[in-house]
Amino acid sequence: MFLKRIARLFLSFMIISLTSCNYNDQEPYVLKASLLVNEDHSWHKAFIFFGERLKEKSNGRLVLETFPSEQLAKEVEAIRMIQAGVLDMTTTSSLLSNWTEIMTFCELPFLLKTPDDVEILMQGPLGKRISQEMEEKTGLKPLGYFQAGVRQLTSNKPISHPDDLQGLILRVPNVPSFVTAWDALGAKTTPMAFSEVFTSLQQGTIDAQENPLALIKVSGFYEVQKYVNLTNHVVSWTYPVIGEKSFEKLPSDLQAIFLEAAEEMIVYHQKLFLENEKEIRAELEAKGMIFIDVDNAAFIEKCGTAIYETLSPEMQKIYDTVKKDLP
Repeated sequence: MFLKRIARLFLSFMIISLTSCNYNDQEPYVLKASLLVNEDHSWHKAFIFFGERLKEKSNGRLVLETFPSEQLAKEVEAIRMIQAGVLDMTTTSSLLSNWTEIMTFCELPFLLKTPDDVEILMQGPLGKRISQEMEEKTGLKPLGYFQAGVRQLTSNKPISHPDDLQGLILRVPNVPSFVTAWDALGAKTTPMAFSEVFTSLQQGTIDAQENPLALIKVSGFYEVQKYVNLTNHVVSWTYPVIGEKSFEKLPSDLQAIFLEAAEEMIVYHQKLFLENEKEIRAELEAKGMIFIDVDNAAFIEKCGTAIYETLSPEMQKIYDTVKKDLP
């Protein structure tokens, strides 16, 4: 009787253990993404699509939780948290020039002229080197890139010439080349986290900001800014990235699924981007914003060689090559 009781207890224990092991094996890998844009932006929509594809392709083993509007962390903090293995994903670009100089080329003022130039750059040796150094020096794995459009200056007075910038307090991202360019043009630059921009404009702490039209719209800047000054100073894009630490934690089969779904996300975003670009100016004009044509040549001349002179000799050589290869 005693032996039978022991046998039953042992059998029960084994069943519970096996059930527990099976349950643990089915626990999903949860990835957390921190984005600076809100839910209406194409980057966020692309991440939501990505999460759906991950869940479907992995039968629920891969789960992506996306947090917009810098809810979890501001961009610099998010990068550091990903490097530490606390967060998993974000979007980033020229801000990484604080880690490695090559990232300066991601959004270098007055270098590229159209979104088509981005494709030329990305398919060339510079694009490949950017991706390589991003992984080696920042611990972030790029998954392709999202177009963002051309960055424009918004303000509450028309700006058609660099002389109009005198005394203007301008928010810029914490990117050295942006500070250098706008200081050279005569503005008073103030690096600031993106999530603080709307309130700062509303309160008058800053007078102006610069971003692509899509971000101007979804962030509601038309409520606190009157003019869009067509400075066309940066052709902008960003990289959706995952931390190397986070990626390496995934089993090989889930890594393959992750990369496959990431390719689908890039294609999906490009479609959204092109659709939005057709309508975005009209939508901003309908909300009361006035578009100002500026003397672009005067902006380029006033900025001069200020950015070029801040580059290392090696980066200056790359800059010269890029300029020569572009249309």
